Amino acid sequence: MRAIWKGAVSFGLVSIGVRLYSATEEKDIRFHQVHREDGGRIRYKRTCSVCGEEVTYDDIAKGYDIGGGEMVILTDEDFADLPLTSSRAIDVLEFVPAEQVDPILYNKAYFLEPEGAATKPYVLLRDALIDSERVAIVKVALRQREQLATLRVREGVLLLNTMLWPDEIRTPDFGFLDEDLKVRPPELAMASSLIDSMTGEFEPDVFTDDYRAALQEVIDAKVEGREVVQPEEVEEAPAAAVDLMAALKASVERAKAARGEQPARGGGGGGEPTPISSARSAQKAAEKKAAKAPAKKTTAKKTAEKKAAEPAKKTTAKKTTAKKAEPAKKTTAKKAAPRKSA
Repeated sequence: MRAIWKGAVSFGLVSIGVRLYSATEEKDIRFHQVHREDGGRIRYKRTCSVCGEEVTYDDIAKGYDIGGGEMVILTDEDFADLPLTSSRAIDVLEFVPAEQVDPILYNKAYFLEPEGAATKPYVLLRDALIDSERVAIVKVALRQREQLATLRVREGVLLLNTMLWPDEIRTPDFGFLDEDLKVRPPELAMASSLIDSMTGEFEPDVFTDDYRAALQEVIDAKVEGREVVQPEEVEEAPAAAVDLMAALKASVERAKAARGEQPARGGGGGGEPTPISSARSAQKAAEKKAAKAPAKKTTAKKTAEKKAAEPAKKTTAKKTTAKKAEPAKKTTAKKAAPRKSA
């Protein structure tokens, strides 16, 4: 790593010489803009919108637009006169509990390395922060801008986290915040059950950037001249459920299945009944009771139809028997006729 800043941590009357290093780096894959036909790099020229001439970096100044087409021009001399009292120092202002610092304030992270003979006071400050379970609120000037920051310990090293100023945090202004929305206790209990079923220890190493890995595979395939292996399709997100309770219940069961746990039988499982299990049992009992009544009516209707059909069957059978007997009578009469004439 290369140091990007050198200065000192001012801790009371103690001064600790340090070097500053970027603690993070983005792993995003970067591209150049090129000409599609021949792959030539696309270059941009810095030209003036007034005279149209190309401008070098030495002739570029900073301008502040005050509206109406007017611009205030600031030079390097103007910035040099600004009162940056902490230009080469990290001034410790106070020590506070870490939980009092809202994470939304954090911006960028930097490692601090002791320089020269500053190792012992560096270690002293580090151990004092660990022992007090606090973070130091500091001010530091980086890239010609004074910033608020914190000093804390990570893996035995002092970590400087620059922060946004409070007036740089936007206030959420959304319509639903003014709506009087009520969450039913069973829904809240089921949501809590879902959280419990998905609770675990945070291990950042198990998470990977699948998109970046797939993009790198495409690039490697292009370089090697082979076919690109299509990544596995990601499971589509389920459609929005109308029944919130049903969606929560299904989510709990899926989370348990992912952990290798057996889903609870009958929706309730063992143990004492909870508000959710009691509500489900009552709902199932009502559905079962409602289902029995139509069944009885249907059975009675079928029985009545069966009874009504029995006389009809008997009448039909009787008629059929009588009809079959008629040809027999005619045949008997025909056979008896010759004997009479003799």
